[in-house]
Amino acid sequence: MKRMLTVVAASTLILTACGSNDSTSEDKHNKQSANHKQSEQQKDKIKYPKDGVKGIYVTPGSLQGEKFDELIKFINETELNAMVIDVKDDSGNITMDLNSDNKLIQKNTTEMVNLKNLMKTLKKNNIYPIARVVTFKDSRLAEEHPEWSFKEQNGQVWESDGGDKFLNPFSKQVWNYDIDVAKAAAKAGFREVQFDYVRFPEGFENMDKHLKYTNGNYKGDDMNHTQQRVDTISNFLKTARKEIHPLDAQISADVFGYSATVEEAPGIGQSFPKIAENVDVISSMIYPSHWNPGDFGIEHPDLEPYKTVDNYLDKEEAVLKKTGKHHPKTRPWLQDFTASYLGEGNYKEYDSKEVSEQIQALRDHGVHEFLLWDASGDYTKGVDYTPDKSKKQSDKSQ
Repeated sequence: MKRMLTVVAASTLILTACGSNDSTSEDKHNKQSANHKQSEQQKDKIKYPKDGVKGIYVTPGSLQGEKFDELIKFINETELNAMVIDVKDDSGNITMDLNSDNKLIQKNTTEMVNLKNLMKTLKKNNIYPIARVVTFKDSRLAEEHPEWSFKEQNGQVWESDGGDKFLNPFSKQVWNYDIDVAKAAAKAGFREVQFDYVRFPEGFENMDKHLKYTNGNYKGDDMNHTQQRVDTISNFLKTARKEIHPLDAQISADVFGYSATVEEAPGIGQSFPKIAENVDVISSMIYPSHWNPGDFGIEHPDLEPYKTVDNYLDKEEAVLKKTGKHHPKTRPWLQDFTASYLGEGNYKEYDSKEVSEQIQALRDHGVHEFLLWDASGDYTKGVDYTPDKSKKQSDKSQ
């Protein structure tokens, strides 16, 4: 009897061991399969351009048909190599099916763009894809969730003079939503997520006392209102970066150019150095047309594209030197449009010369990355995107 029990016990041990070995073997196989899949996905991803990102903004409406073919051809025939594409647009629409589990994202998806075809085309042409996520300007979500926005005293959602509604950057629900959009874009194959309108509304310092909204975790905090706004914008980007990096994607932020010329922009909550510490790339919008007469000592900045960009970069370089150990890439937005709205005598026609002069100014400061903006998508031909000769160096040698 004892012998039989011993045999049974031994058999049980053998079976348990075999089961354990099978389980170990299966776990090992699953891990190898996952690693192989991850390796294949890595191979399939578009690599960061060796000579730096040189891109254009493309609207959802231009991502199909003849217009898209023209833009692909344009990039292939130049030194350009990237596209900034609206994933979440200026109204709050999600422009493509991101296959997200977030029901609110699903609800707000309009599917203007066929994601699968888009990524296939970009991969085929080796065009670096950047997902533009318009962050806190979002009329659609503000209307759906007024409690996540700013309200007038009568309970109506506040809107700007231009009719735009904004989400409240103090709201963690808003953070979670925008970061979910960004993560879905990264999973879909976008190599970088660019947060635009990552700020409070312009002039907010003059209206905040008259609006109803929560300031979240800052209630009862010792910080003044300006410091709270700066802190929440910086921390949003810090959180987003932490969430997106594991998906093998970078984050960038669009900022007003003037934010590098002041310690902090009081109303909108943008502090250039604090944002710089929390992103991989910082993109200042330094269009000559957007500066005021007299800025940098230039009477009409739009008439002097090289000088305007050159003077701005002197300011930016000084600010970036004061940041901590982390130094983001600088990749400014440049002007490829004519600002006729400035009125006669205040603007000039922007053609290849004017666009090239802006790029030359970047080159003279050792900046080799840039993005071009033209809302219509009609980009100038004949531009020198990779100037060899440094104007500053030539002047110094004379």
